[in-house]
Amino acid sequence: MTRIIITLVAGAVLSGVIGWFLLPVLRALKAGQSIREVGPTWHNYKAGTPMMGGLMFVLAAILCLLGNLPFMADHTVFYVLALSLCFGLVGFLDDFFKLKYKRNLGLTSLQKAMLQMAVSALFLYLLYKKGSLSCDLYIPFVDVTLTNIHPLVYIFFAMFVMVGTVNAVNITDGVDGLCGTVTIPVMVFFTAVAVAMERLDIALLPVSLAGALVAYLVYNWHPAKVFMGDTGSLFLGGVVCALAFALDMPLILVIVGFVYFVETLSVILQVGYFKLTHGKRIFKMAPIHHHFEMSGWKEETIVLVFSGITLALCLVAWFGISGLLA
Repeated sequence: MTRIIITLVAGAVLSGVIGWFLLPVLRALKAGQSIREVGPTWHNYKAGTPMMGGLMFVLAAILCLLGNLPFMADHTVFYVLALSLCFGLVGFLDDFFKLKYKRNLGLTSLQKAMLQMAVSALFLYLLYKKGSLSCDLYIPFVDVTLTNIHPLVYIFFAMFVMVGTVNAVNITDGVDGLCGTVTIPVMVFFTAVAVAMERLDIALLPVSLAGALVAYLVYNWHPAKVFMGDTGSLFLGGVVCALAFALDMPLILVIVGFVYFVETLSVILQVGYFKLTHGKRIFKMAPIHHHFEMSGWKEETIVLVFSGITLALCLVAWFGISGLLA
């Protein structure tokens, strides 16, 4: 537990220090965010705010794991980190093209989807070949495990979950502080689960990110001085889904990641209903955080409510997996 606490503090300190040096560099490079033309008009003042701030917590997490390397017995966490970094690289390319061409669109949706599927497939295949991928599926609350699932079926299922989760986290990054604040209780949850399972080496990644995200929020809380960009949000999405698979509980994502998936569902429903009704809308604007903005909610209120819901559901999820932890 001493290592866990030290890593938590180290993640926060490293992220804060990296941010202190990174922010002037991003400003000097004029790495400013372009605001979506279809987004809320009152977000226009945010144009030019530095992006790629996600490098703060990405680098902090890497340094924390490297610092713990001499004391590690289980290196599975580096598989989790590798997958997350690959997703983060896809996000970095997206951010790079946005900055290069001074537009809100970086990679196309198809390009991102293909890259994410390739990353997921390669990661899952390597884990399977090394015998580190369980093809069993634990069902929370009923304490039942489905065994003997065919590897190909499980891998396709895992790819779908991974790509969906990563993009859901990405969509949640829509107002100042939202994605980071919602993700902190998820990281604390996975830390607690890994510790309860006596897989302390895996716990080092989520606990370092919990600390790093707290420091990041110093810069990203409304009004944001920096945005995490797709570099940060896709990396976080990769961490969330990879931890769930590394701990053999992918279905728990439906509970702890409820806010992420509601954000995505709101977009799907909005687009589908718009097409079916030839112009009508369910929400004032999607994703749903913009709906609440247009309903008069302040950004800080949205962040606190959404993160409070996530915290409550993480507590619910803990009781839902009590049979697995016993």
